[in-house]
Amino acid sequence: MKFNKQQWEWIFYDWANSGYAMLVTTAVFPIYFKAVALQGGISSADSTAYWGYANSFSTLIIALLAPLLGALADYPHAKRRWLNIFTWLGIVTAMILGSLPANGTMAWLWLIIVYVISNMGYSGSNLFYDSFLTDVADDEQMDEVSSAGFGFGYLGGVLSFAVFLVAELTNGFGILDGNGVARFSFRLSAGWWLLFAWPLMKNGQQRYGVPDTENRIANSWQRVLQTLRHINHYRQAFWFLVAYFFFIDGVDTIVTMATVIGEDLGIKTTLMIVMLVVQLIAAPFSMLYAWLAKKTSTRRALLLSIIVYMLICLYALKLKSAADFWVLAILVGTSQGGIQALSRSYFGRLIPKSDSSEFFGFYNILGKFSAILGPVLVGLATQWTGNSRWGIFSLVILFVIGLVIFLILPRLNNVKPE
Repeated sequence: MKFNKQQWEWIFYDWANSGYAMLVTTAVFPIYFKAVALQGGISSADSTAYWGYANSFSTLIIALLAPLLGALADYPHAKRRWLNIFTWLGIVTAMILGSLPANGTMAWLWLIIVYVISNMGYSGSNLFYDSFLTDVADDEQMDEVSSAGFGFGYLGGVLSFAVFLVAELTNGFGILDGNGVARFSFRLSAGWWLLFAWPLMKNGQQRYGVPDTENRIANSWQRVLQTLRHINHYRQAFWFLVAYFFFIDGVDTIVTMATVIGEDLGIKTTLMIVMLVVQLIAAPFSMLYAWLAKKTSTRRALLLSIIVYMLICLYALKLKSAADFWVLAILVGTSQGGIQALSRSYFGRLIPKSDSSEFFGFYNILGKFSAILGPVLVGLATQWTGNSRWGIFSLVILFVIGLVIFLILPRLNNVKPE
């Protein structure tokens, strides 16, 4: 499919912040944090749990604010402004992560505090980025545009990660030590984010919105309360959000906790290559899911992705070696982008375009609240059993609940018939 300029700018925002997602949220910072925490006297199991708790807490704030922020962004010319505010918050604090010291008994705590703020910027900016989908694509284009966003996002993550790997393999280009390379990667993620997000930050055009008002905050609260009262009128959207709450929880938790669990299994150097391969697999498979949705239906493609994740949770019980971790990672790569991209486009068809940010606020609040439950579930199961494998397996409960609800979800009239 041929994309227009606005769509390419939107797609490349995903490319931009995927450097942060890869280097800070997923691959480098979790390992760096565990190393700093161990030096500070924190056990491996506790550092894994604290990482989960930190991710839960950082998303809680955005989850609480998401509906109001979304409602505020639906006013004329407001969506891009809010996107820029949270993007800058994430970029600046990522730079700070690259400047904090690694030594000292409290170094791990400072890292967690700044990470919480940084992750708020990343999570909040994604709310407005997601809602821009209704401005850049019509209903027929949403699956392909949304999937292209995730596909190119994974490629952006791969390339930024490749730069980090070169720095690591060359001992920091000959001028950095081990900790210096890690801190360089956090600064790299900030620069990468700004460089490729700038076109959308500068030129993003909001096609839909609500009438302006003198008191936007008060009016936004009223609109949020009205939405809470009438969201049941959007029966398909309401029940999809319920199903989404559960299955996206498992998806986000697996992504967030993967590296620390790999560390617990003793997978270190190989882990970096595994994460790179996951991104490379996810890029084409995101587009493959868009093709599958077009050939069958978006609903069927989403059902397939949920089932794949249930198999991932079951397979986690036999994780004992690097080879087992490779198999699990490949399975994640095949469906990670598909389930996220199609969920976004599926929901985008269900909501009124003029209130897209407000409705995506509820979409994001459920995603954020689910991201609170999942890491805590993994943390508790890991501490209770002393084994990270049971932490991942515990997530199967969430996928089963999401699958059952989605199976009884009323089918969309504007999606290709079953």
